[in-house]
Amino acid sequence: MPREIEKKFLVKGSPWFEAPSQKIRQAYIAKGTATVRIRISNNQAWLTIKGKAPEGSFSRLECEYSIPVNEAEIMITQLALEPPIEKTRYTLEYEGFEWTIDVFEGANKGLVLAEIELESEDVQFTVPEWAFQDVTFDHRFANSALISHPWSNFSSEFE
Repeated sequence: MPREIEKKFLVKGSPWFEAPSQKIRQAYIAKGTATVRIRISNNQAWLTIKGKAPEGSFSRLECEYSIPVNEAEIMITQLALEPPIEKTRYTLEYEGFEWTIDVFEGANKGLVLAEIELESEDVQFTVPEWAFQDVTFDHRFANSALISHPWSNFSSEFE
């Protein structure tokens, strides 16, 4: 069964300065027991279905399927629950692990999140100094939550 096991951190500084990047636009067409996301990046598109992580866990079911970009565009424009999230994703290596850093735009401008995907919940890794606060269990930082409750609504709590 495909699983996503990831930790999420707020970022300070700009460790991604020269890292490879890609623009991402994504929208949600369902939220509830599972979320259904459409993502477009680099002339490719995916439909992703994610389950909820059990309480106290950061592992959840994730199924992802490549779809035609034109169909993804139609889903985003005609089925999305809220305006899409737009961000630039940077990818960098740190002590043997790949980290992605998302720099958000629009109502989430100013939010910078780092994510690390792991093979299991008990994998040990070093948290970089720029990943200053673990927000894995703060559900406000889920992209599906940021569409209806953007960073601009609660950023003052983290100043």
